[in-house]
Amino acid sequence: MQIEIDSGSGFCFGVTTAIRKAEEELASGKTLYCLGDIVHNGMECERLRRMGLVTINHDDLNRLHDVKVLLRAHGEPPETYATARRNNIEIIDATCPVVLQLQRRIKQKYDSAPDAQIVIFGKPGHAEVLGLVGQTNGRAVVVADLDGVKALDFTRDIYLYSQTTKSLDEFHRIIDYISAHISPSATFRSFDTICRQVANRMSNVSAFAMRHDLILFVCGRKSSNGRVLFNECRRVNPKSHLIEGPEEIDPSWLSDVETVGICGATSTPKWLMEKCRDRLTEMVRR
Repeated sequence: MQIEIDSGSGFCFGVTTAIRKAEEELASGKTLYCLGDIVHNGMECERLRRMGLVTINHDDLNRLHDVKVLLRAHGEPPETYATARRNNIEIIDATCPVVLQLQRRIKQKYDSAPDAQIVIFGKPGHAEVLGLVGQTNGRAVVVADLDGVKALDFTRDIYLYSQTTKSLDEFHRIIDYISAHISPSATFRSFDTICRQVANRMSNVSAFAMRHDLILFVCGRKSSNGRVLFNECRRVNPKSHLIEGPEEIDPSWLSDVETVGICGATSTPKWLMEKCRDRLTEMVRR
């Protein structure tokens, strides 16, 4: 049986930078806190926990003083920075540059047009989306899909942005719907803010999935990006399975399989895909 790991899968630039910053701080032997899971992958979070990284939530942040806190690639709303200043917390800011630029664009638009509808195509409650909404004092409207778009007020100006890891095709469908329904007296502008490093993975992972009899998509089940990419794998190859680690590989999947492709999300470490490959190799040898 042939096993191939997708060379295009694995950490994106933003996640790689956040983990590198965490490792550098932890190497000094000092305590480092991280606001939320540094990456949506339980096994990578556990690896860093063993190195000394302490994951906290916003309630914990309010209680901490005089410590170092790392902000992950997803970004944070302005209130988080204000809390850090009040509590004399040193911020290690690992916000992805793509997300940071998007935050600035949304804030500039909100400051210049506070009465317009700032609309964000994204997953409600997602860390990145919360940071984006925070740029508008909580007034931005979050739409998860086309059904959510239908509730907008098409008689008012609409400025549309997207969470950086969303589907480009779905974003374009939303643009088409708003364009068709916006009032002639209102302004509609859309801004393509989807990360191309992520967007390009859609076509790449699709081609990869078609090349193999079986696909093992390795990622944490909390990964928004992972769910989108996995659904694309399953669309082109029904024999696609989402697993968090090698222990979830079911031997029954290997029946009549000659080639296996292993791929993952922007939050999936290479070492974890390699462990899945090694587990497959052991199973085949038995």
